[in-house]
Amino acid sequence: MEKKFEKIKVNETNKNDLIKIIGPPSSKSDFNKNIWFYFERFKTNQSLFKLGTQKIKKNNILVLELNELGILKSKKILNIDNMNELDFAKKTTSKDFKNNTILYGVFSSLREKINAPIRNKKN
Repeated sequence: MEKKFEKIKVNETNKNDLIKIIGPPSSKSDFNKNIWFYFERFKTNQSLFKLGTQKIKKNNILVLELNELGILKSKKILNIDNMNELDFAKKTTSKDFKNNTILYGVFSSLREKINAPIRNKKN
């Protein structure tokens, strides 16, 4: 992936060139279709003593951002070493409903009746 990373040039390479050089993206961002991801992972066997156990040798992610015209805007490669340095959003969403409404009571009693086992049912 590093060789292909060097071939692509910011503000020069377009979508078609990327597909020719690297191939179609492994994934596209759900929030922005102009952010493409390419994943590369190599595993090797650790040793004969650890039968079947594999170790990750390479784990690279290539992140490419394209502009509105489909030309490469930025490129970044993440490897095993710098993946641990990523920051994730720490905000959480809280629920904003209450369980004491009349509808909640009706539906919860219906749910209990539906999920209850059939008792003393005879043919």
